[in-house]
Amino acid sequence: MIDAISALKQLQQGNQRFVSGNRKGNVMLEHNDLTSGQEPFAIILGCSDSRVPAEIVFDQGLGDLFVIRVAGNIVAPSQIGSVEFAAAQFKTRLVVVLGHSFCGAICATIDEMKNPSDKKSINISAIVDRIQPSIEPFRSTDVWNNREMLIHESMRANVRASVNQLRHGSAVLEELIANEGLLIVGAEYCLQTGTVTFFDHVPKE
Repeated sequence: MIDAISALKQLQQGNQRFVSGNRKGNVMLEHNDLTSGQEPFAIILGCSDSRVPAEIVFDQGLGDLFVIRVAGNIVAPSQIGSVEFAAAQFKTRLVVVLGHSFCGAICATIDEMKNPSDKKSINISAIVDRIQPSIEPFRSTDVWNNREMLIHESMRANVRASVNQLRHGSAVLEELIANEGLLIVGAEYCLQTGTVTFFDHVPKE
């Protein structure tokens, strides 16, 4: 087990390698090398978007990351349970909620808020309904009429909301934060540059 700050630095260094094109993650590790167990050093709650595979953008390999992916990187009971499992079972001490630019789930939520439809899937509505509270405050600001800025600010607000839900919506995680060094942070992946920016609850150096 490595501590949260060391794990965060490993992710930052891995992303730097990815951006520079000097990847060296242990992708060649034989799958049967991990049959006896796993020791992921970070938990990633990310979006299902096919353009944001966590292992690649952080230049990590088999067994390095415990990845949970769901559209809009939302937090529901199954996601909380998955984070609890990895943090308790594997002693993983870093959780990253990873949003990304031009997120389809964010765009769909904005579109639904501006032009409500009565024909959307009940299952898609379950995702939109979890994202909407993060975007609602922007209705009364100038951001509401600037689509590009609205998408970006909404994505970050949604990440912050997910971080907050993980930090305060689980007795297990609250205990690990208080007494076992668990760190839950928010980050943004930029599709244009490949860079990951950590921006929420990141400890100051």
